[in-house]
Amino acid sequence: MKTLFDKIWDSHVVSTIEDGPSALYIDCHLIHEVTSPQAFAGIEKRGVSVFHSDRTFATPDHNVPTIDQHIPIKDALSKFQVDKLTENCENHGIECYGLNHPYQGIVHVVGPQLGLTQPGMTIVCGDSHTSTHGAFGAIAFGIGTSEVEMVLASQCIMQPKPKKMRITVNGNLADGVTAKDLILYIISKVTASGGTGYFVEYAGSAFENLSMEGRMTVCNMSIEMGARGGLIAPDQTTFDYIRNREKAPQGADFDQAVEKWSELKTDEGATFDKELVFDAHDIEPMITFGTNPGMGTNVNGQIPILSTIDSSEKESFKKSIDYMGFSDGDQLIGKSIDYVFVGSCTNGRIEDLREVAEFVKGRKKADSITAWIVPGSKQVEKQAEEEGIVEILEEAGFKLRQPGCSACLAMNDDKVPKGKYAISTSNRNFEGRQGPGSRTLLASPLTAAAVAVSGKIIDPREVAKL
Repeated sequence: MKTLFDKIWDSHVVSTIEDGPSALYIDCHLIHEVTSPQAFAGIEKRGVSVFHSDRTFATPDHNVPTIDQHIPIKDALSKFQVDKLTENCENHGIECYGLNHPYQGIVHVVGPQLGLTQPGMTIVCGDSHTSTHGAFGAIAFGIGTSEVEMVLASQCIMQPKPKKMRITVNGNLADGVTAKDLILYIISKVTASGGTGYFVEYAGSAFENLSMEGRMTVCNMSIEMGARGGLIAPDQTTFDYIRNREKAPQGADFDQAVEKWSELKTDEGATFDKELVFDAHDIEPMITFGTNPGMGTNVNGQIPILSTIDSSEKESFKKSIDYMGFSDGDQLIGKSIDYVFVGSCTNGRIEDLREVAEFVKGRKKADSITAWIVPGSKQVEKQAEEEGIVEILEEAGFKLRQPGCSACLAMNDDKVPKGKYAISTSNRNFEGRQGPGSRTLLASPLTAAAVAVSGKIIDPREVAKL
């Protein structure tokens, strides 16, 4: 009896060092402009070619501007990295979706959209949020630059096998509660380090009822509890999403693939190193208040009282809320916000933009809010235009920007100024993550939309009643 993780891992092991790591074969290698230049330089210095150029796919995302992408990038370092990615891909025969290419976008949005991401695969990328692809029943995880070089050269990676955790959530999410709230709730319970050393399988009706976009949001943030990655067993929802995607199997080949993919599930009686169970009915719209994703509460809740915090964590807790300009015991409802960011590999898909557009339709953005609505890819941007989402956003006072990682990590021009508060649909709220001195509160696109309309933290369910 095997877990889903065991089935995929074991079928990709090339060799294992006794009491050590395994050489794991990689089905799909995704690269971008930040972590690949040194890796290419490394293989070229050794006179090594890319072993499987047909299994490597590239797109620039981290450093790209989200306005005026038709003109040369102004920042010298960003321009160098993006140009170098294009050059390296041309030299090594790698498919690259450069700026203004109809497939360009955030690497973890592009992969699933094109059908590159498929059940049973091993997928790596020089980016921690590669765990996103686990939503399809794949083993997907981030790697470092030296490991990017290893995969380019051999299509394999040396990797110790993680422990296994299963997180089960049954029940239906209430109205106004989304996949983002689900994963923020789990991380608030597990803590930002509670998954360290584990690969997580998400199980139960709460996950089974999610769309693929919702599942990607959940798996994307697995890394935020310290886990190596997360995955969800593929089902009909998965197969329907993949069907007819450009890089997916077609016709009879797709039907054969589905037969194989349907076997990718944890056997009854298979054991995990750790099991956690939660109830979907306990989950409300969530928001973070500190400087790691585990510091979260429901939007109507309050920041914990310092005396209730474990003595070993009191100092870091106080440092965190001091940075955020909060006090222990504060309620977040009603606090003024300066910026709203909807986008990133966590929540920059078409479903997220649809949710925002549906909520703000007939309403107006608060004058005090600076809002960045950033699609995760050119394909998302095109869909938003075709579906009338852009028109709805513009009527409400928003403007859709161009695809990229944007304010998720501020490696571009989209930076939140020092001291300003931002509601962000991205994945991390570390100190300075969205710009030096910026203060980030993580939330769902629905909550972000409500804040954008009201100018302050508010329960999206309350705004919906107005």
